[in-house]
Amino acid sequence: MFAGGGGTFDDGVFGGHRALFLRNDHGLELGGGAVVTPAFPPVPGTALSTRLKRRVFANVDLAPDLGARIGTLTWYRGVATCVGLCAMTFLMAPGFETPIYGTVAPALIGADLDAARAQAIKPLAMGATMGYHVAATSLVAPLTDTPERPIISLDAKLASGDALLSVLKRSGVGAADAEQVGALVTKAVSFDQIQPGTMLDITLGRRTDKAQARPLQNMAFRARFDLKLEVARNGNSLSLKQIPIAIDHTPLRVQGAIGSSLYRSARAAGAPAKAVESFIRTLATRVPVSHLGSNCKFDIIVKQARAATGEVQLGNLLYAGVSSCDNKVQLMPWESNGKTEWFDGGGKGNKTGMMAMPANGRFSSAFGMRRHPILGYNRMHKGIDIAAPWGTPVYAATDGTVQFAGRSAGYGNFIKLNHGGAFGTGYGHLSRIVVRGGQSVRKGQVIGAVGNTGMSTGPHLHYELYKNGVAVNPRSVAFSSLRQLTGSDLGAFRSKLSQLLSVPVGRGAAKDED
Repeated sequence: MFAGGGGTFDDGVFGGHRALFLRNDHGLELGGGAVVTPAFPPVPGTALSTRLKRRVFANVDLAPDLGARIGTLTWYRGVATCVGLCAMTFLMAPGFETPIYGTVAPALIGADLDAARAQAIKPLAMGATMGYHVAATSLVAPLTDTPERPIISLDAKLASGDALLSVLKRSGVGAADAEQVGALVTKAVSFDQIQPGTMLDITLGRRTDKAQARPLQNMAFRARFDLKLEVARNGNSLSLKQIPIAIDHTPLRVQGAIGSSLYRSARAAGAPAKAVESFIRTLATRVPVSHLGSNCKFDIIVKQARAATGEVQLGNLLYAGVSSCDNKVQLMPWESNGKTEWFDGGGKGNKTGMMAMPANGRFSSAFGMRRHPILGYNRMHKGIDIAAPWGTPVYAATDGTVQFAGRSAGYGNFIKLNHGGAFGTGYGHLSRIVVRGGQSVRKGQVIGAVGNTGMSTGPHLHYELYKNGVAVNPRSVAFSSLRQLTGSDLGAFRSKLSQLLSVPVGRGAAKDED
């Protein structure tokens, strides 16, 4: 019996030690002021044993912690105990030289080895197999040939429409079927209408002999944006099915504020990148883009085709406009006399016909009286000389028609262009002529090359400008023309412009999600 809170245990059992708790095999118990009666009464010891416990062995620890109090007597006593226990273990061991006998299973051979190898985990490189191999029975018949799939489905890509027949043959279609497919397809579309990169969905059927090509069972592809073709086998012949695809041609119209960047604002509003680039280039012909304020509103209309199957094709820019600011612009392309130009809302086109440099070089001789380098006397120089290396391209100074192209006395190889009205230009001493009489040329088009033909002392271009048939100084005259639509052309132009301006802002046939 003992009392908690500093009680004294029975000296016969606990040696007179004071404690606040008792440790037993089941854990910590009797904490605090609890009072209990031991389940097993203590066995009283003799007086000698009690004295030995109190005086000799009370503070003796035969197995102390060797990681603490290193170098003390207690530590050395623990080392001695450890060494003694190890020595006793070694002396009681049966010996390392005594072998331990056992049995080893015999190696597998024959069918047992095959069965074990088939079920073992082993790399393929070392002969691993799967499944349990059994001997063949009377029900097993050897195959005379490797069986084929009854149907093969594959995809093929066309480099061009003309390559349809060759692609079919390379895919395994027989020559007769390929020719029949070609005849059927050409009834619906021509080969040049099939876009490069078109995918063919081909299905080949069963064949009775491997020496023959597989019969074409089915083939489908998008022949045009608005047409799908299907070729199917019907008995021994092939039939063609045309599947029209509904197309909505409502243009795509995008509007928005220019803000800090016209390009970024237009792209953020949903305009295609190429359309925005074309829009900026078109505007630059009428007003500097940098002069457009952030409060200006851009208006872009792009040609668009939306298929019922979800595909979208975007075309050229149809309208370029700027509003809500001082620099108001309305531009639309219009074809007149076989030439497409941009006109504003009043039917006025761009200024055209500005003179361009006919060759890249330096001015070596001016217009006027001079001493001729070959004849040796003063003579009127009716043009200007542009020194340039032999073979340098020569360009048309502006739009016109070739009036003459050939050999002309002291001019050597000579080209004369008529630019309409009172103006014309001449190009002499050429090494090469690439245009012919009566041909129409555009400003900046290559018409020849610098040379040294005729009365010339070195490679250069002799360039002349005529006004009413009289040679004038090319460096003193710059002319331009402004096209103006009139009559029925102007009426048709304004009607088309009104139709475009009535297009709703959005994505054509599909309503915007926002």
